[in-house]
Amino acid sequence: MYQFLDSPNLRKDKRLIWAATRSVLENVNFTHKRSGKKSRSHWNLFLRLLKIFAFMLKVTGYYHKGYGNAKTIRVNELTLKFPNLPPAFNGFRILHLSDLHIDSIPGFASILIHKIKDLKFDSCILTGDYRRDISGSFSHILKPLQVLSKYIQAPNGTFAVLGNHDTYLMAQYEQQSGMELLVNESVEIIKDGQKILITGADDPFNFFTESALLCLETKGYDFKIAMVHTSELAKVASDKKYDLYLCGHTHGGQICLRPGASLISHQFEGKQFNQGKWNIGKMIGYTSAGVGVSGMPVRFNCPPEVTLITLTN
Repeated sequence: MYQFLDSPNLRKDKRLIWAATRSVLENVNFTHKRSGKKSRSHWNLFLRLLKIFAFMLKVTGYYHKGYGNAKTIRVNELTLKFPNLPPAFNGFRILHLSDLHIDSIPGFASILIHKIKDLKFDSCILTGDYRRDISGSFSHILKPLQVLSKYIQAPNGTFAVLGNHDTYLMAQYEQQSGMELLVNESVEIIKDGQKILITGADDPFNFFTESALLCLETKGYDFKIAMVHTSELAKVASDKKYDLYLCGHTHGGQICLRPGASLISHQFEGKQFNQGKWNIGKMIGYTSAGVGVSGMPVRFNCPPEVTLITLTN
């Protein structure tokens, strides 16, 4: 069972303000960072460079191998111990999916469904980036996402945040997706009269606003989880006494010379946040290597993953 902290009317008002703000941010072709720095998007240049790299892979015969790697999803099972976890949530399982980019590989939704259809979990968390491109149409991903949603429904909720490849317009399809979109807001998960909190912040990589910080100003809970597309708000979440921080965005590098040695990660907070488990103070964080791919449909030394996290005390 879960419930939102804000009333339906307040949520509606906040959503309207958010949509108006993000619509402007999406249309000015600048990335807006927490530091206040704005920089012009170089995505098109990046794609041209990737096409050159893809040509080189094809010439050398490595492209086919990388494409096969990108379709070989692993289930990464992780047990995390928290002394302050309410006893009712001992053994609580979270399925974490990030960076689906579900239109990058034909039939990718079916590949993912085959991997997760037999998994058991109490809640599902999706940390953004559902389409391949950063702009343009997204109607083609609605059907595969809707099919996928049938396999990620959880008794204690299926929650999603948006990433830098997503648009505010996706929010209007929230009901059809079967996922609760958290836009700088929190939900209580209630079990046997005990509670934990899940807070979802909007993407801080391209579309940062102060609302992403304000939503972490939560008090009165023994255990709190933050779900954000990137690790950029990790220090803030730790300062606000969050216990677990789930994110993605980096794809673990996607193309690595060796495991952990990525060519590009789009990660500026430190190498420790590129992939896997990390800590800030008492808070545990986890950066998913991602389910899908971006730029080109290949992976090397960095397999795609779905993460099944078990909380214990």
